Amino acid sequence: MTAKQNRPIVSSRHLAEGEGRASSEYEFGLIVAYNAFTRWIQRCMAAAGFPELSATEILVLHNTNHRDRKKRLTDIAFLLNIEDTHTITYALRKLVKLELLTTEKRGKEVFYATSEAGQQACAAYRDIRNQCLVDGLNHTGLSDDDLAEMAKALRLLSGHYDQASRSASSL
Repeated sequence: MTAKQNRPIVSSRHLAEGEGRASSEYEFGLIVAYNAFTRWIQRCMAAAGFPELSATEILVLHNTNHRDRKKRLTDIAFLLNIEDTHTITYALRKLVKLELLTTEKRGKEVFYATSEAGQQACAAYRDIRNQCLVDGLNHTGLSDDDLAEMAKALRLLSGHYDQASRSASSL
């Protein structure tokens, strides 16, 4: 293998020097995957009939629909690991306005649930996802176990990034 073929694929060479090479390659992979994923979910939701939804709004809708349980803003932010609750608040308001979510006030807390229209939107998204994405994943050579191991590694590494962000905040 030549030196040119052995170069890491990174977004910033200065971050790949020394011990940071592998983490820089991983981070570049995350950047590319994140952008592909957000583009994908927006196009999938557009095909399901909701082109006006942002990636965050789509994630909030699916999270609210998860397990058919009513959720508070704080539940959604925690599960999606989004620190900026204003982003979630905006998404929730938009989804309620589009009648994809309903609200229920209990004391001072507001609980959100998917409406019938929201459940139908999630089902349409699922059908398009199965047709356009899942069927193709079956031909990648990656097994369900492989994908589960990758998901486990991503969750583990997200904890390291969260801890690093706390450390950086204290500098």
